[in-house]
Amino acid sequence: MGNTWITRAETRADIPVIREITLAAFGRANEADIVDKLRADTTAWIEGLSLVVADPDAADAADGTGAALLGHILLTRGHVGDTPALCLGPVSVRPERQRDGVGSVAVRAALAAAAARGERYVVLVGHPEYYPRFGFTRASAYGIRLSVEAPDEAVMALALDEDHPLPGGLIRWPAAFGI
Repeated sequence: MGNTWITRAETRADIPVIREITLAAFGRANEADIVDKLRADTTAWIEGLSLVVADPDAADAADGTGAALLGHILLTRGHVGDTPALCLGPVSVRPERQRDGVGSVAVRAALAAAAARGERYVVLVGHPEYYPRFGFTRASAYGIRLSVEAPDEAVMALALDEDHPLPGGLIRWPAAFGI
């Protein structure tokens, strides 16, 4: 298997394939429904921060680009206290391509795209064994907290710009997350 994957912002043609990938990755509709709600939320959605990972060596007629979509990642507007931040998630990878590095490519591309836009902070709730490899650390160490119960080690944060340390405060997620 070659590793000639490309990352790019989602297009309108990608939306049904992204839903299919998200449904397959999570085995339920909850996360796919959240993505659809976020896409419709003008206060949360940031054009260009919904990214796909595609394999240009594998044709996918549904994609419209000639490349098969392997995964998807989404960053949307949230806040830590009153400070704008990005909320990472969900990250979805086709089940047959999980553990191939697709998710890592997606996370790195999304963080690079966010930094290029001048974004400073990213928060998430996720696997504590996975996200530290990208620089995420336990959010509570910075006084960042959730309004709902979650394992402390699963709530993580990252400053994209070393000159702007993480702010403390309550994470305010987009409404679609229901938190």
